[in-house]
Amino acid sequence: MRRLLVGLMVGLGLLVGCAPRAARPTRDDEDREVVRPEKPPPARAWLEEGLASYYGPGLAGRPTASGEKFNPQKFTAAHKKLPFGACLRVVNMENGRSVEVRVNDRGPFVRGRVVDVSLAAAKQLGMLDKGLARVRLYRCADKTG
Repeated sequence: MRRLLVGLMVGLGLLVGCAPRAARPTRDDEDREVVRPEKPPPARAWLEEGLASYYGPGLAGRPTASGEKFNPQKFTAAHKKLPFGACLRVVNMENGRSVEVRVNDRGPFVRGRVVDVSLAAAKQLGMLDKGLARVRLYRCADKTG
């Protein structure tokens, strides 16, 4: 049994040792122009999808996580991870309405919710009656040149 095992190992070693190696690029290969696509294929355009809720006038004047006072009449939002000052376009998937908001707070801390928007943003999204809306979050379009 031991001889068989040793013979098998030697045979396997010889096969591996005789395997062809990867070819090295020649000088001709280096001179050849590599054709690459101009732009990489677009990744998923939206950042997140889930439920949005809103927080209203009951918190007006209280400090947000960024330190500024909450104003329900401004287009602001709370997000768990995005940096303060980030601009988001929130699209209500139920009615197609959208709004651009600035992240200035942390939250929501309820499972399944991806963003809390201010009262003004909730009005524009048409979600005041239900209180919640299924949304997609996008980065705001770059408005510079």
